[in-house]
Amino acid sequence: MKQLRPAVLAGIFAIAAVLSWAGARLWNAYGTLPGVPVAAPIVLGAIAVVLLATALSLRSRLKAQRERVPGAKGVEPLMAARAVVFGQASALVAALVAGAYGGVGVFLLTSALDVPARRDQTWYAGFSVLAGAAVVAAALFLEHVLKLPDDEDPAPESPARA
Repeated sequence: MKQLRPAVLAGIFAIAAVLSWAGARLWNAYGTLPGVPVAAPIVLGAIAVVLLATALSLRSRLKAQRERVPGAKGVEPLMAARAVVFGQASALVAALVAGAYGGVGVFLLTSALDVPARRDQTWYAGFSVLAGAAVVAAALFLEHVLKLPDDEDPAPESPARA
């Protein structure tokens, strides 16, 4: 499984932000822009907490296993693989969602701050972007914790020709 690259996540964020900003402008021109839900930053924050707790738990279990602590509970490879997949999927979705709310937030920030309800939605969008960044950071930390050490000898020696 390949490691996530922060540049890819930043690209997803940027593309989603630009598209959602343009979509918010278009939607607002033809009608009423839907609101940013209050639950968006809460849900993203909860996912970040779960990812961070998983990473810290697995890190302590791996450390105890490495130090051969008596009674240490090891980490099953399938569980580690599932955790990495969960982290990568969460990071990709969080980058997309944070970009979408970021674009809407920029639109609201530049055009609709005079309406109190829109001002509150701007705050919710900003907190959603921060919570999405927390999910990405926690997912990258989880991936770092579960990274397998590289092989010391990547290429086997070829037999000498006579």
